[in-house]
Amino acid sequence: MSAPSLNDLIELGAISEAQGLQGQVKVRPHSSEPVALLSSKTVWLSLILRRGAGVSASAEEASLTQYKVKSAKMHSGNVVMSLDGVSNRDQALALKGARILVSRDTFPKADSDSYYWVDLIGCQAINLQEDALGEVIDVTENGAHGVIAIGDAITKTVKYLVPFVKEVVQNVDLAHKTITLDWQSDWQ
Repeated sequence: MSAPSLNDLIELGAISEAQGLQGQVKVRPHSSEPVALLSSKTVWLSLILRRGAGVSASAEEASLTQYKVKSAKMHSGNVVMSLDGVSNRDQALALKGARILVSRDTFPKADSDSYYWVDLIGCQAINLQEDALGEVIDVTENGAHGVIAIGDAITKTVKYLVPFVKEVVQNVDLAHKTITLDWQSDWQ
């Protein structure tokens, strides 16, 4: 299989450390519920390669390598993975810092009232009065609930930070890429 473009892959976490002596890696997931990461049979690792000491950042390039996942489990808030071809601690340590990416079409199907945050990015946000609020440019978690950043996708300027809770989010229509919010256009 040829390497997909980075635009076709979703980053789900990063390797923070080796785990044990058998080549397992400890992954710091970007989500508190890393369902897609735990169920992936194949992952892509993106490592930054530097071309010598003292070289500018423009001389860095990303290496994208595919690995089959032998096992993945939660352990103390991290995902511990065994990757095919990584069989000892030194090989696992060499992957430290690598970003873990997965093809979006391999994610498990979400429940009807659940959404992958990556699918919300790019949706047009409108309020109950049908005023256009902007585009969803980011989704983050603040501990209590998700927060959607709405604004201008080109300039990445955030106009609203809106809690992603059922009292505010009235409807999500992924087919039409719209989110209807109980939110006034003059609220900041």
